[in-house]
Amino acid sequence: MSALGRSSGLSHPGRRRRRNEDAWVCHPPLFAVADGMGGARGGEIASRVAATALGENVDGSGEARVVALIQEANRQVYERAREDSDASGMGTTITVALFENGIVSIGHVGDSRAYLMRDHKVDQLTEDHSLVAELVRTGRLSPEEAESHPQRSVITRALGTDPDVDVDTFSVEARPGDLFLICSDGLTSMVGDEEILDVVEPRREDLDVAARELVAAANRSGGEDNITVVCFAMDDDMPQGETMVGIDAPTEEDTLHGISGLDASTAVDLPEERRRGLLLPALLGAAVVAIGVLVWLVVR
Repeated sequence: MSALGRSSGLSHPGRRRRRNEDAWVCHPPLFAVADGMGGARGGEIASRVAATALGENVDGSGEARVVALIQEANRQVYERAREDSDASGMGTTITVALFENGIVSIGHVGDSRAYLMRDHKVDQLTEDHSLVAELVRTGRLSPEEAESHPQRSVITRALGTDPDVDVDTFSVEARPGDLFLICSDGLTSMVGDEEILDVVEPRREDLDVAARELVAAANRSGGEDNITVVCFAMDDDMPQGETMVGIDAPTEEDTLHGISGLDASTAVDLPEERRRGLLLPALLGAAVVAIGVLVWLVVR
């Protein structure tokens, strides 16, 4: 069974925006990116409310847990928009990944993306909930035309606009050496999939550097939107318990180094008791694996 290894997260407002309306979570075994939208400071509020809501205690595991967290995030954003006139009409994308028992469960709403880098190849795991993506899927627009379409940023599904939201979910059985990337469209609208792979592959051993280089690549290409990346890697085969405990999200000093103009407030810190709630199911699974290994050794 693969074990969770290194992780990193980083956000930057880009070269054209004065505010950063992205928010991100990098607290193993939970990872997420939210890209807010709305007038005034609505987008900034929506993404932070959604990201913070991911620390709520919910039932279930795997995909069911991810869906419950996203639905709770949707409820909180929707209620905040109803209560705050300045936030009326706000919403946010969200892409969440949860690692448990060798499985990465992903939930997705909007056009923030999840990627898997495996065997020197990159695979886009999520499908954008956007107008242009829908036109491509139905054959009315080519992928090449989509890259420069004037409405490529129009999304068709978001958190906070309705009391309930449809969540796309799926699971990936993680393998040693896998690297998962979650990002806002501020990266993918500026940097192609193959270039993302070219940036990350030689920097797998230092994901802080990989995150900084991805942000820098997006800014070199124009930096037209806020840029947020969260990445996590799988270590070699071993019981989870040996690697899960003691893994911390990168500190502000780690992620801010070398990046000018970073809006550090986009990193959402989950309270300690909420982090324990997220880790408990994973640690229980690790204990089961460890017991199984011991039994196998005794029988052998």
